[in-house]
Amino acid sequence: MPPKGPGRGKLPVPLPKDMILRDTEGKIWRLGSQIGQGGFGLIYLASPQTQVPVEDDAVHVIKVEYLENGPLFSELKFYQRAAKQEHIRKWMNLKKIRCLGIPVFWGSGLAEYKGKSYRFMVMERLGQDLQRIFEDCGSRFKKEIVLQLGARMLDTLEYIHENEYVHGDIKAANLLLGYSNPHEVYLADYGLSYRYCPNGNHKQYQENPRKGHNGTIEFTSIDAHKGVAPSRRGDLEILGYCMLQWLCGKLPWEQNLKDPVAVQTAKTKLMDELPDSVLRWDSPGSSCSEIAKFLASVSGLAYDEKPKYQVLKKILLDGLESSGMRYDGPLEFAAAAACTRNHCAPKVSKVRLPKPPPKPAQKKGKKLEGEEPACQNTGCVGVSGTQLLGEGKPSKRNRRPPQAEPQQAPLPRPSPKPVQQKEKRGHEEHSSCLSRPHTQETCQQRQVEENPLRFYTTRQEPEHPKKVRGLVLP
Repeated sequence: MPPKGPGRGKLPVPLPKDMILRDTEGKIWRLGSQIGQGGFGLIYLASPQTQVPVEDDAVHVIKVEYLENGPLFSELKFYQRAAKQEHIRKWMNLKKIRCLGIPVFWGSGLAEYKGKSYRFMVMERLGQDLQRIFEDCGSRFKKEIVLQLGARMLDTLEYIHENEYVHGDIKAANLLLGYSNPHEVYLADYGLSYRYCPNGNHKQYQENPRKGHNGTIEFTSIDAHKGVAPSRRGDLEILGYCMLQWLCGKLPWEQNLKDPVAVQTAKTKLMDELPDSVLRWDSPGSSCSEIAKFLASVSGLAYDEKPKYQVLKKILLDGLESSGMRYDGPLEFAAAAACTRNHCAPKVSKVRLPKPPPKPAQKKGKKLEGEEPACQNTGCVGVSGTQLLGEGKPSKRNRRPPQAEPQQAPLPRPSPKPVQQKEKRGHEEHSSCLSRPHTQETCQQRQVEENPLRFYTTRQEPEHPKKVRGLVLP
């Protein structure tokens, strides 16, 4: 829910370049050039080296919003509760994975400037977002890239889910390549993240039409269309829609995005008629069989059921075997055959590697939290087993609303040539908040005056905001 009240939901007055901020741990950061903005905040380059100007290849960014705004508070709480670096490293060792796609969180705090209160968050800098690369490649990725991305996001979502959260807004605009390593991909923007299983107690299934259609309309889950609180199966359903778009170039409901009810009806039809509905959506030169099987497995999940992530991941990895590619291997977007076939734009420019970033500071004397999986009750673990292709769906899913559904039109087939998506939505700009400067946004190149460093008043952050998008966080 958007913030309400005077001054909420507005972009903040820009902070001056070379301003010094002090986070809650007492570490100081120097602001560099502004490199972007989102729906509610501004993004600056930053550096812990406060005695010298911030360079253009800085490996940190600071996101700034007015204190009253909700999205940054939601994102901050996710990182503080679920994304501690020691827990991420432990998880990677346990799962034997080389990279987990969650950006590094460095710190946060509050600041005052010209009588206004700001909240800021210091993050790892990231590179290009996949939405731009997708459009540069003629709005289609080759199958191997789609399966690689899907498998990596499953690793990331499994970790997030085991730590009581769901993301709720997975899409190409929120997937960013690494700045230091452009072959890694990170899931960013946790402004819509939701704690679905606080203290091991899964939220109950309850439809609320007043909260319906939340999220990004073309990808959001059927549960979200009904106003049901986000869940693990919802995240996986959203990922399935993303993979379908990346492979086929478009989704069956993209012509009706201004009508949320029509989009909900088309999604319900697609999920009810799996696998045929997805296989019919195949376009020339591509096969959606893995995505059809993936969505069929997700469709069989109950609302509070724990997914079998390894079963879902194997569906995608089996599709990679024939190509001889590893899911954690290089992401060859520019060399994709689909790009060449569809007359894509020139190759994605290579990212200039910056100096290696310092390691995040370790907190001493604090007991590690979350060493055991957060969700331990039977309701959260859910029913064992996954409904695979061809097996019946459990009746407890309750996909359809009880009232009569609108008349359903047959799903159209995509055109052989992908349609270039030109329409931009303002809220997607927020997804590139950690990335390099937008092509239309040029960083101002100006000399830094030899003035003494300016310190501004900071104060302790309150634990409880007034409201965060209609959700009350403990």
